[in-house]
Amino acid sequence: MAPVTSGDPTTRSAFVHAQLREDVLRGVLPPGSRLRFVELAERFSVSQSVVREALTRLAEQGLAVAMPQQGFRVRPLTLADLDELTEARIEIETLVLRRSIQRGGLAWESSVLAAHHTLANTPLTFPSGDVNPEWAEAHDEFHSATLRGCGNERLLSIASSLRDAASLYRWWSRTVGHDENRDHALEHRQILDATNARDEEGATRALAQHIQRTSDALRTAASEASHQQAS
Repeated sequence: MAPVTSGDPTTRSAFVHAQLREDVLRGVLPPGSRLRFVELAERFSVSQSVVREALTRLAEQGLAVAMPQQGFRVRPLTLADLDELTEARIEIETLVLRRSIQRGGLAWESSVLAAHHTLANTPLTFPSGDVNPEWAEAHDEFHSATLRGCGNERLLSIASSLRDAASLYRWWSRTVGHDENRDHALEHRQILDATNARDEEGATRALAQHIQRTSDALRTAASEASHQQAS
């Protein structure tokens, strides 16, 4: 990688942050791995203060954690956190989807169809096998669109917060959990069809299974990570 040789500290920090974020999401920097100031400063040819600023931003986004007197680590992948997050998402997001189906109007239906059309026509991966960031954005927009008809901003805010917290796990379900054979298109189509049919039970069941699939794909990796951290 070419060193960062120009730009003010803010620009250099943004570049380092972007590169490290990609490495975390792609699994190049695995869960729980140390993020060492000296090594990263040498890698990017920047000062340790620039690295610290970039790592602080990663921590604010939930992708890294700060350890007193020890610097930073990539956010650990633990079974406890995964299970709690999965349970919370299924409870809240299915509730909000149910409210959307009950309360959403024609404009909401149209927005869900449009979001799904974009998602269905955006490639999941590049030829290299890496996840396409545009697909990730379209994926988030589709799920957000299905929930926006709920008519309750507080519920929507809680659901959105949980989805943001799960974003790292969703990326890791492919790069760490190795769930490459998952049929995302079918899962999203099932959610769409049941939602459009105003089938509350079918839609919430499809969404719950969709969320659980990500959790299941990561359980083995999370168990291995927890074991390594304990040893």
